[in-house]
Amino acid sequence: MLGIKPVRLQTFPETAFQPSVDDCRKLITPQTRAIVLVTPNNPTGAIYPPDLIASFAALAYEHSLPLIIDETYRDFLIAGPSHHLFSKPSRSCISPEPSPALPSSWNWRSTFIHLFSFSKSYCIPGHRLGAIVTSSELSPILNTALDNIQICAPRPPQSALAPLLPALRPFVRSHALAIEARHKLFKAHLPKRWHIGSQGAFYAFVRHPFKDVDAADVSRRLAGEIGVICLPAGFFGPGEGGRALGEMGRWIRFSVANVDDEKIKRVCERLGECETAFGWELDE
Repeated sequence: MLGIKPVRLQTFPETAFQPSVDDCRKLITPQTRAIVLVTPNNPTGAIYPPDLIASFAALAYEHSLPLIIDETYRDFLIAGPSHHLFSKPSRSCISPEPSPALPSSWNWRSTFIHLFSFSKSYCIPGHRLGAIVTSSELSPILNTALDNIQICAPRPPQSALAPLLPALRPFVRSHALAIEARHKLFKAHLPKRWHIGSQGAFYAFVRHPFKDVDAADVSRRLAGEIGVICLPAGFFGPGEGGRALGEMGRWIRFSVANVDDEKIKRVCERLGECETAFGWELDE
């Protein structure tokens, strides 16, 4: 709609679907207008470490490009902050020192654009309630673009949620811990032929064990025959009819967000059962 042509930065299972700064550098041309990352990622669930994010920030800064990071699922990170891009280069008693990858002249306002959604953390999907953190110079331009996309802002949920945010933080934390526990349970019970490439936030990205069968066909039979709903990689990347290109046709996105422990165990049991029931040739 805005005349923007996306250029894909491919990630690979061999590197746990982490993006490569060197690969990104090779894609930059005079026509490049921004670098965009999504972490934790959808569909792969991959969580990009702070040093990797800092390296992308340094690359964007080097080329005078905005670095746009969609952090819709950041509240589901257990280990600590997703990055330190809002920090100043000097050490501070209230703010951690940025990664050495960042230049000494780093100022987030010149490069970084942060995107966030309250829908996942606060369990209010459908209200389209989010946030953008950017420089004051960019805000008027951004508002002009948004005026042509969304005419009426969701004022009722904005007004309702704002005063409740501090009181809801313990709930957000407990929700994140519960999902982390479900990921561990899913990994522990997943049949050995099903391989997790990456996982985090709501999602686990799993390689199915059937030779020469596209994930779209596997997902269709999982839903229709054994009642397990998941999405093939082809729904999220290049391909046709939900069928991904090449090796990506073996990958499926599972969600652990809205199921209890017993259902996770049952899903894993059914995945094991379908290895025989489907009648397809299996990996060794």
